[in-house]
Amino acid sequence: METITKQSPQGCNNICPTPPPLPGPAMNCRRKGSATKGNSCASTATRDLWDNLFDRGYRADVTIRTNDGGIIYAHAAVLGMASPVLRGMLKQAKGVGHKRLISIHGVQHDAVRVFIRFLYSSCYEQEEMKELVLPLLVLSHAFVVPQLKRICEQQLENSLLTLDNVVDVFQLSLLCDAPRLVLLTHRLILRNIKAVSATEGWIAMKRSHPALEKEILESMIYEEQMEKERIRKLNERKIYLQLYEAMEALVHICRDGCRTIGPCDKDLKDDQKPCTYEACKGIELLVRHFAGCKLRVPGGCIHCKRMWQLLELHSRLCADSGSCRVPLCRNFKDKIKKQFKKDEMKWKVLAKKILSTKRIGGEPYFLSSKSISSY
Repeated sequence: METITKQSPQGCNNICPTPPPLPGPAMNCRRKGSATKGNSCASTATRDLWDNLFDRGYRADVTIRTNDGGIIYAHAAVLGMASPVLRGMLKQAKGVGHKRLISIHGVQHDAVRVFIRFLYSSCYEQEEMKELVLPLLVLSHAFVVPQLKRICEQQLENSLLTLDNVVDVFQLSLLCDAPRLVLLTHRLILRNIKAVSATEGWIAMKRSHPALEKEILESMIYEEQMEKERIRKLNERKIYLQLYEAMEALVHICRDGCRTIGPCDKDLKDDQKPCTYEACKGIELLVRHFAGCKLRVPGGCIHCKRMWQLLELHSRLCADSGSCRVPLCRNFKDKIKKQFKKDEMKWKVLAKKILSTKRIGGEPYFLSSKSISSY
C-alpha cells in the first residue's frame, strides 16, 4: 500500500500506514465526543478520517466482490489486522498488479459494506444496524470479529429481538456460538409459543429443520413439568411449615397455656398479651373439640383423627417424653416400638422432612441437637 506522509523521508515509496486499533466499545458514527481506552483517545476527527479512507478507497489494494456483482474497495493492512480470517484469505488471494481479489457471498451487499466499514473505525449507523443485525452477526462470527459480534448480541438483546425474528435469531445463535442469545431466544419462544408458532420463521424452521422444532417442543414440555414440580415442592414445603407451626402451638398450649386454655396448674387470664403463634387459635379449637367429642376414637371423627395424628407426630419430634406436658406423648413413644416397619418409615420420613424444612430458620426449640441428628 502506498502513502505519502510528511514524516516519511522516502516520500511516495511503499510504506504501510499505521493500522487502526482493534474496534473498541460500540459507537455510533454520529456520536459526539471521544472514546477513551487506556492512555489513548480516539476523537471524532480520527474516526472520520478512517471512515473517509474507506468511503473514498484512497489507494485501496483489495477488491471485494459481493452478491449481485457488488464491488467494495478496501486496504489489505486494515483487513488483515482486524480479522485473522480475512488475513488468511488475502494471503491466498490472486489479483492483477498490486490489487488482490476476494469474495464474500451469502449476505447482501449492504451488510458486507457495513461490516468492512466497521473494521476501519468501529462505527455503525443505528438504522443500518437495525436492518442488518442478523447478517452482521453472521459476518462477525465467520470472520472472527468479536467486538462487532458482541455489539450485535447486545443490540438484539436490548431492542431488536421480536416475536417475528426470534426463531431466526435462535437458529443463528446456535450456528454462531452465542450461548446467551440462545438462552434468551429460547425463553422468549417458550413464553410465547402460540404466537411464535404462527410466524414465517417457525414455518420455515419446521420445513427445513424438523428436528430442531421437535427439540423446542420437547423442551417446552420439560419446562412445564419442571414448573409443576416446583409448585408441588412449594406446596409441600408450605404443608411441612404448617405442621411445624402446629407442633410449636401444641407445645405452647400444653406447657405454657394460651389465653383461656392450658395446663391445670397455670393461672390463665383473659387480658393476656396476644399470642405470637399463628397456628395457636386453630390448635386451641381442635383441643377443645377433642376434649369434649363423644367419637374420640381414631376414625370416628375427622377432627379427632387429625388430633391423634398431631399427637403422634409430636411424640416423634419430642426430645424428652419424660418431662413433656403434651398428653399421650409417652404412650405414643411406646406405640412406636410396636409399629409395623412400613408405617414407621412413613412417619420417620414425614418427621425428617418437617425438620429439614424448618432447620433453615434455626434449630426447633423443643428438640435437642441429638434428636435432630438421629433423623
